[in-house]
Amino acid sequence: MIRFYFHPTPNPAKVALMLEETGLSYELVPVDTSKGEQHTPAFRAINPNGKVPAIVDTEGPGGKEARVFDSGAILLYLGDKTGLLIGSPADRPELLSWLFFIASGVGPFSGQAVHFQHAAPEKLAYAINRYRREVERHYEVLDAHLRNREFIVGKEYTIADISAWGWLDRAPRVLPGETSAMAAFPNLERWYRGIDSRPAVTKARSVGKDHAFKKEMDEETRRALFPSNFPKVAG
Repeated sequence: MIRFYFHPTPNPAKVALMLEETGLSYELVPVDTSKGEQHTPAFRAINPNGKVPAIVDTEGPGGKEARVFDSGAILLYLGDKTGLLIGSPADRPELLSWLFFIASGVGPFSGQAVHFQHAAPEKLAYAINRYRREVERHYEVLDAHLRNREFIVGKEYTIADISAWGWLDRAPRVLPGETSAMAAFPNLERWYRGIDSRPAVTKARSVGKDHAFKKEMDEETRRALFPSNFPKVAG
């Protein structure tokens, strides 16, 4: 059984899709990051970094319980555990390369673009331009790579596609504007529509819908989501 620590944001969405694609049994454990539940000692014992997603596999290596945190690590772990969606052995170098490209580029720059456009108290033109332009550059890399290709790695759907989908699904929020966020990237848009039409995506979107996550952006939420912006509390 997989215990899946979840909040409805892009990185947990990747793991939700992976679990639905593989058919692994899992128990959903909501973590309301707007309330600061990711900072509790109980959750920090699972992910010392205080972020979602994270999983606990009750039947890990050697039959022992195993924790895994960070979406890229979780996708690799579940792929290796099931033997699914990881391509062929010959695909492994490309698979790792694109997973790290997404983890070190697409994900964090998309997150910062969202932050400075939607959450920051001041709309800093330099920061917004910096992160938007880097996101666009990453999209250009993927768009060029996907020319005449159906999937990111090899000839089959893999965790590289799942990882990229998690953030591309939020493209309108990452690159808001008068036109579609992917209008300038036709190969990327074609790829996204293909992934997004999969039945497992519909199931993944429904994960956590029955839980009332906090939506208000008040002082508690800002302190929970952006603790580095505030002085440390002694204790």
